Amino acid sequence: MNGAHWWTGPLVRTVGAALVAAGPVMVWRGRNGRKEIRTELAAQKITFPDHGLPDHLVPLTGRQVETGPQAHAYAELIKDHLVQATGGRTYAEITEELHATGNDDEKLSALRQTAFMGETLRGSLLSAYQAWHLTTLVTGLGALLTGLGTALVATADALGVDGSGGGSPRRMG
Repeated sequence: MNGAHWWTGPLVRTVGAALVAAGPVMVWRGRNGRKEIRTELAAQKITFPDHGLPDHLVPLTGRQVETGPQAHAYAELIKDHLVQATGGRTYAEITEELHATGNDDEKLSALRQTAFMGETLRGSLLSAYQAWHLTTLVTGLGALLTGLGTALVATADALGVDGSGGGSPRRMG
C-alpha cells in the first residue's frame, strides 16, 4: 500500500466494523417490530368470518388476523363491505350529502358512521400491513449490512493493514 493512501485500510476496517455493529441492531429491531405488530393485531381479536368470504379468502375462514398479509386481506374485505353498504361512496361524499340535507337525514347519518368506522379500521389494518413490510426491509438491510461489514473487515485484513495509521502494511507470517 503506498503512503498516499495509508488511510484506506483503516477506513475500510472502520466502516466494516461500524456495519458489523449496526447490522445486527437492525435485524433485532426488525424482528422486534414484527413481534410487536403480531401482538397488537392479536390483541384486536379480529377474526375472519366463518362464511361469506370471497374464494381467495376462504383459507382464512375463522382465523384471527395476526400478520401483515392477513391485515391486508381483512382490509380488502372491509373495502368490499363498505362499497356494498355505501354504494361505493366514501365518508367524505356521504358527509357532503348529509350536509346538503341540513344534517337532518338519519339514514345518511347512520351510513356516514358506518363509512367512518369502516374506513378507520381499514386504514389501521393497512398501516399494520405497511409496517409489516418495513420490518422485512429493516431485517433484510440489517443482514445485508452485517455481511457487507464482514466483507470489508476481511478485505482490510487481506490487505494486511494493521489499522494503526502508520502507513506500513502488517507483516504476514
